[in-house]
Amino acid sequence: MKNILKSKRGLSTVVTTLIILVVSVLLATVVTYYAINITTNRMAQESLQMSNLHVWYNTTAPTLGGTGWAEAAFTLINTGGKDVVLQSITTRSQASTWSNVYYNASNTLTISSISPTAPLSGPNGVATISGTASSVKLTNATYANGSTGVITLKAGYTLVVYIMHPGSIGQNDVGTPVDVTVFTANAQWTQETNVQATQ
Repeated sequence: MKNILKSKRGLSTVVTTLIILVVSVLLATVVTYYAINITTNRMAQESLQMSNLHVWYNTTAPTLGGTGWAEAAFTLINTGGKDVVLQSITTRSQASTWSNVYYNASNTLTISSISPTAPLSGPNGVATISGTASSVKLTNATYANGSTGVITLKAGYTLVVYIMHPGSIGQNDVGTPVDVTVFTANAQWTQETNVQATQ
């Protein structure tokens, strides 16, 4: 019994080193897997498809100010796996006032083309949209006013957006390219088109 307690034999250096290496590799693998799992599950997976962008200007239908009207329209399809909140919409880097934004979201909507509404009419038939209007009827669909400043788009839904007076578009801008950008919490979605005359 004394011989066993006084024995100086143990694990060899090679075996000890191997055990330490295996344990450290396993620990690193578990930590990496955990980090990847947390990142992928919590990372925003926004994916929007912006299409059918049009910007129109009409000089033959003056508004109250005596000038023509401008209007922009586009569609957004949420192809990602989570709902999205639109934070702002800009034309030529100028943010659109939410009271000038009208939208319709649907999961059954199929859009092939968008037409100018000639122009969007607010209360009293004035050819501008005011924030007092809660909705406007366009092509047999009701478009809500964005005056609350929050537009949400559910996963799989299509959003049709009309903007009155986007980005200080004037008569001299007909034929020039302009960009429209939609900002969400994690990304921005931009498309460019030429300003079209409506007449």
